[in-house]
Amino acid sequence: MTRTSAVSLIRSRSLSDVAEYAYAATAPAESRLIFLAGSCPLDEHGNTVAVGDFAGQAAKAVENLRTALADAGASIEDVISTRVLVASSRQEDLVAAWGVVRDSFGEHDVPSTLMGVTVLGYADQLVEIEAVAAVLGAPTSGGPADAPTA
Repeated sequence: MTRTSAVSLIRSRSLSDVAEYAYAATAPAESRLIFLAGSCPLDEHGNTVAVGDFAGQAAKAVENLRTALADAGASIEDVISTRVLVASSRQEDLVAAWGVVRDSFGEHDVPSTLMGVTVLGYADQLVEIEAVAAVLGAPTSGGPADAPTA
């Protein structure tokens, strides 16, 4: 089944082309928005992976983001914006995490914000990725996204 993304990326000709992402994105009014919690570099047991490795943690956070998107009936191509948080004041650490995130999105270069922060929520956590997605159609039923919460 082929599905068309609801997201339209906008690249401004009035702004610098140095940015490695679209400057804006839109989705039609009938889209269903999906707001994802920050995706963290945690394994299935809740342990932080790739301790001390910005790129490794970014890769795991993207993997977990893909899982959360799938559970919500979406994919990377449905993401309309991201915020990448990196626990460092060193630009090279931010760039290491960003490179992994950017490459994971491929041609779907969504508007993004990259931020250095003081600390993140889990022990040894260096990277977290927030995202918003937009899809057309009704939510999927019967999957993990429909599981009751405690």
